[in-house]
Amino acid sequence: MQIRRRDFLKTAGTAALAAGLPRLGRAAEGGVYDVERFGNARILHLTDTHAQLLPIYFREPGVNIGIGEMEGRPPHLVGRAFLNRYGIRADSADAYAFTCIEFEKSAQRFGKLGGYAYLKTLIDRLRGDVGPNRSLLLDGGDSWQGSGLANTMRGADMVEATNLLGVDAMTGHWEFTYGEATLRDNLARFKGEFLAQNVFLTEEAAFNDAKAFDPASGRVFKPATIKEVGGYRVAVIGQAFPYVPIAHPKRFTPDWKFGIREEELQKLVDSLRGNDKADAVLLLSHNGMDVDLKLASRVTGIDIILGGHTHDAVPQPVTVKNAGGNTLVTNAGSNGKFLGVLDLELAKGKVVDLRYRLLPVFSELLKPDQGMTALIDKLRSSLTVSWSDKLATADHLLYRRGNFSGPVDQMICDALLAELDGEIALSPGFRWGTTMLAGQALTMEDVLAETAITYGETYSQAMTGAQIKDVMEDVCDNLFNPDPYYQQGGDMVRVGGLTYACAPNEAIGRRISELKLANGRPLEANKRYKVTGWASVNEQNGTPVWDVVAKHLRAGRPPNRAAPGVTLKGVDGNPGIAGQG
Repeated sequence: MQIRRRDFLKTAGTAALAAGLPRLGRAAEGGVYDVERFGNARILHLTDTHAQLLPIYFREPGVNIGIGEMEGRPPHLVGRAFLNRYGIRADSADAYAFTCIEFEKSAQRFGKLGGYAYLKTLIDRLRGDVGPNRSLLLDGGDSWQGSGLANTMRGADMVEATNLLGVDAMTGHWEFTYGEATLRDNLARFKGEFLAQNVFLTEEAAFNDAKAFDPASGRVFKPATIKEVGGYRVAVIGQAFPYVPIAHPKRFTPDWKFGIREEELQKLVDSLRGNDKADAVLLLSHNGMDVDLKLASRVTGIDIILGGHTHDAVPQPVTVKNAGGNTLVTNAGSNGKFLGVLDLELAKGKVVDLRYRLLPVFSELLKPDQGMTALIDKLRSSLTVSWSDKLATADHLLYRRGNFSGPVDQMICDALLAELDGEIALSPGFRWGTTMLAGQALTMEDVLAETAITYGETYSQAMTGAQIKDVMEDVCDNLFNPDPYYQQGGDMVRVGGLTYACAPNEAIGRRISELKLANGRPLEANKRYKVTGWASVNEQNGTPVWDVVAKHLRAGRPPNRAAPGVTLKGVDGNPGIAGQG
């Protein structure tokens, strides 16, 4: 039974208040979504919804380790360390939304979050509260990928939903994995503006007069836009995911080069401040929060970074000092669970004051928008019927998000080992994917929510023990390199049939040790093993991973209930691990 509304209101709203930052203000007393009007411009921000049109369960990570300067700093706080930092009660709705504490118990109590019909209701309310021409809705990307429906329709379904939601501008990441032709087709139907200051033509593509927004500079997309909001000029710069050709197959974007592009960004900010006389400059970023924090210390003139990619739900902006003053850095979670509300008091050429709240989108407290509901029903009607049959029943909580492992990825690794007869399985550390409660019927739609990508083919290949260790060291360095600009991937690669120790604070080549097979024998450097996996950046022709997992579930094999085979070293007391700090 779901919690009663009046009890919900007693327990929700704490994290949305930005406690401890007086200049950011407080929400009005009363309902969770009674946001007091402030200033003359309201910016709404969502990111990383990953095509989840319906409300979902999503367990926040129990392991999100920060190393070096980032240890103990947002976003690398989980569990009670997170609650203590932001003054959130452990039994509250906010604790459920923002942490993994007693997730299953709280899920039964507070229900699902997100869903585009509920987001639409909330967004319309918050925009309506400030009146016409006083708000913007910005999407940080990763909105058009993450479901079986989106993968089948190559994002076309999400273009329609994004348009109805009223997005004014967006940037991208997984959107690029549909390839240039499909992306451009989708963008032609997108009613907002797609912004990406950091995507340029390769030299060869430029020589061949490939299509670009600005052929002279080689910029593929419009880098920024200026919108009049509340009578003032608000500049929005798009920062797409900088490592698309590294994290994904280069064949999807062969004519484009990416990167953080600090120098080009600084010139753009200076131009917007000078020539275009912007009163506020916002960076709509898909860098990831650690990258944004470093960027904010090096590029001047940006007022606020509205960040995404790492799925970090951070209730308060982080203030970063730089040579030009301060820049605030935010990150707005994932899967449609949260909506950032940034209210600005603008004057000529500057932000005078602001208030920020990160609102959890509790579907129990919002009425679904009828128009969006009708669109979702139409989009889902023709393609999801065959995905609704029960494959199995979850006998324990299934989730993905976390630096090292999750039961969803254990399930995928089990399927790869069993169905492809492998000795070792590798599964990418993607951060997207929903959570399924114990007792929930698992369907193909659920499996696709964890696996639906344009390069989901499986593979089997022989690898030496040394090669396997090198792969793990490389991925681990992407996660724990002390320089955020070298953090180019998601979470740690998941492994099946293998245990190991990891020391995040060590240097590359020394983080991974004690590799052992499931039978307890050490992994031998020169011995070759049959390795199975999926989502390779090299083109494969194996069975799609979702079909492999579905076959495994239909076979009714007992799930792997063993604890994840990772031993952490040198991180005792790190508040990025639940139960520590």
